[in-house]
Amino acid sequence: MSRIQPRFHRSPEGQMEEPLLRDDSDRHGRLSGRRDSIGNTEARPMLHHSTRPTIRSRSPEYTADNATRQKYIIASGFLLLSLVSFVVQTETAVYIQHELHWDKPYCMLYFTHGSWALLWPFQLLILRIQKRKLSWDAFWRRHVYLLRSTAQMVQTQDLHLASRGGHHRSPVPYMLKMTAFVTTALTIAGSSWYVAVNMTTPSDLTAIYNCSAFFAYAFSIPLLNDKLRFDKVFSVVVAIIGVLIVAYGDKEDSSADGGASGGGKVKHEAQNRLMGNILVGIGSVLYGLYEVLYKRLACPPEGTSPGRSMIFANTFGSLVGCFTLLVLWIPLPILHFLGIETFRWPTGEAARMLMISVLANATFSGSFLVLISLTSPVLSSVAALLTIFIVAIVDWMRTGQPLSSAAIIGGILIIVAFFLLSWSTYREMSEEQKKHHAQDETESEMDD
Repeated sequence: MSRIQPRFHRSPEGQMEEPLLRDDSDRHGRLSGRRDSIGNTEARPMLHHSTRPTIRSRSPEYTADNATRQKYIIASGFLLLSLVSFVVQTETAVYIQHELHWDKPYCMLYFTHGSWALLWPFQLLILRIQKRKLSWDAFWRRHVYLLRSTAQMVQTQDLHLASRGGHHRSPVPYMLKMTAFVTTALTIAGSSWYVAVNMTTPSDLTAIYNCSAFFAYAFSIPLLNDKLRFDKVFSVVVAIIGVLIVAYGDKEDSSADGGASGGGKVKHEAQNRLMGNILVGIGSVLYGLYEVLYKRLACPPEGTSPGRSMIFANTFGSLVGCFTLLVLWIPLPILHFLGIETFRWPTGEAARMLMISVLANATFSGSFLVLISLTSPVLSSVAALLTIFIVAIVDWMRTGQPLSSAAIIGGILIIVAFFLLSWSTYREMSEEQKKHHAQDETESEMDD
């Protein structure tokens, strides 16, 4: 009787969960089950006496569809959470700056991005409550092992670390470098938006910055080896057209303001608007690049279980927050002494609303990182465009000012584009999953 190799043991869902535990289980002279690989239970001996390998119990088509469906269900939950939290963040941020007059762009950016450091402790608390019957030492040991092994998978982009010797390499230097790189790209992109706010019009700001969905797809082709598919291109174009309609559909206010201005003032504003548009354009490109870089450099490879991907996404988000708090405070005193942005602590209602905005941003960012990890940067970027329409609806409910026809038409186009892209991405992920399962089945037959 031939023994089934540990790295080919499969979960009931057909996903490979064992490769990262082969070395650990061999060291302790035992084979661990699927639950051990995610750090959820005490290690127990598991003997495989069945002569019928589980790898052939289900077809690659069934297991691939099941894995893709599970990812999409989890991603849908995080999408809803990200949309709600983004609306809360946007409304509170506008209220703080316009109503309470605490206008400190970089300081607000520092607080919001620094709040990401709370993602991992909050996640650890939830995991601990779920596994409260497990001793703390065992729980902590398995959690650290999960993070370390997943970081090794990210570094090598390989699911089978034990079979290729990748488990001996420390992932810490790589993760530190990638954290600094990705956070820098994110901060520059976010800072350009804040700088351009007072230089250009809200319409230009919205339209140009949200073109990051196009740049995310453009960068995905060379960096993620995405195929140039007509349905994805069409979806992204429809989404951008929707944004343009929302931004430029109603021109009454801007034309009235332009007619009331003097010639010299108009010329000065035009120069500022051009510079602002250039800055926000750079920010749009960098934000699209940030999303793709995160997927390429800080996400585990395809085939990783959704649970592992979620845990690592929030952990990386905490690394971004820690880097922000420890390094990116440096511009604050520089901006203060140069008189560009005088530092002043928020007090009273401004402090309370800022706390709500910061926590909402941490929730949105953690959900968005998980969404990118489970799906793709392009789908996540187009999904973020849904917030334009949702924020408009919330403003209508809050102020009583009805939605314009441009906002309704543009919002509908964005929604249609999102569903088209979701279906296209779902099919693409299913095809990739089937390919991975077919390759794994071939390897198992060779080992038998």
